[in-house]
Amino acid sequence: MLERIFQLREHGTSVRTEILAGITTFLTMSYIIFVNPDILSSTGMDKNAVFVATCLAAALGTLIMALVANWPIGLAPGMGLNAFFAFTVVGGMGYSWQQALGAVFISGVIFVVLTVTGIRSWLIDGIPKSLRAAIAAGIGLFLAIIALGNSGIVVAHPATKVALGDLTAPPALFAILGFFIIAALDALKVRGAILIGIVAVTILSMLTGNSQYHGVFSMPPSLAPTFLQLDILGALHTGFVHVILVLVLVEVFDATGTMIGVATRANLIQEGKQSRLGRALLADSTAIVAGSFLGTSSTTAYIESAAGVQSGGRTGLTALTIAVLFLLALFLAPLAGAVPAYATAPALLYVAGLMLREITSIDWDDITEATPAALAAMAMPFTYSIANGLAFGFISYVVLKAITGRGREIHMATLLVAALFVIKYAFFPE
Repeated sequence: MLERIFQLREHGTSVRTEILAGITTFLTMSYIIFVNPDILSSTGMDKNAVFVATCLAAALGTLIMALVANWPIGLAPGMGLNAFFAFTVVGGMGYSWQQALGAVFISGVIFVVLTVTGIRSWLIDGIPKSLRAAIAAGIGLFLAIIALGNSGIVVAHPATKVALGDLTAPPALFAILGFFIIAALDALKVRGAILIGIVAVTILSMLTGNSQYHGVFSMPPSLAPTFLQLDILGALHTGFVHVILVLVLVEVFDATGTMIGVATRANLIQEGKQSRLGRALLADSTAIVAGSFLGTSSTTAYIESAAGVQSGGRTGLTALTIAVLFLLALFLAPLAGAVPAYATAPALLYVAGLMLREITSIDWDDITEATPAALAAMAMPFTYSIANGLAFGFISYVVLKAITGRGREIHMATLLVAALFVIKYAFFPE
């Protein structure tokens, strides 16, 4: 049955490999189960209900990805999107969290329309090959800054912006150890190397008293405080045009950039061959709408899926595993919380280095291709945003092609996207 649904042999994989990859991706992205309720509860939303909504939205979105697209990508409420929801829309602009959920719903519907009509695929077709490679490399650099920050190896500094952290602190030491375990095992062709590294660090952390064992089972809290609480009419207020535009732009390009980067790494998008990208895009757009009903900010594809791909995940069975684990997390919240951030950090850092391979496919001899690609890749970690990286890349690509007399090489979709980003930064800079 699994072979019939997921075409495992065709993708050169096995049930064991796919399940291990799913567990690996889940472990690297499961932090959202605890981070999202913390952020959204600052708006007045019930923290326990948001916990349930987060798990359900992630499970539903990833299940659609598994069965409709057959891609090994996990979905969950996005970091950055939740901060925009809580700190900008509600905290800064003064709207209610119910209205903010209404805005998420409207942006999700627009997202579905763009996907179903093929406009989103048309936009993606306009992404030059050099920028596609830059997206993957930039996501790798973005993963790296997240990993180094989570482990305390890199810290904030008022003068130099970033600085070296305390390498003698337990989180840094555990992360360094985990990185070498993963790298060594992967070099020796050991399947599940990333998962083994995460589990090893987690167990050592418990044995040395650096993380706590909180038990295994707990019944899930009630979803009632956030379920169907969205205020769609309130979100149709004229002030929300700006909010919805920003949500749509970030959702389109964050999710699209992530999926292209991860799918490229998994060799699921090949020149001249039909891919399931359109179906994958439908999965994340419908998940946004579902999440707004459940009571959480926009759901998106996760860059941490790259960890599962590196572990061998190639089909929707990886995503199905992730979805099941998010459902189990409703009952195993104490156990899921036992994996510290510095245990998953080395996995992200290792994958980050591997994703930088994509820059070799950029034509570095053509300045009009190489410079926008480099800007896109560098802007992602330095602005802590995949969307900003894409904006730098698209705008510079159009400008350089135009002023060097090569305007005919600009795809209309590329020109439109660059124009939208210029409008976004000119009128909605925050």
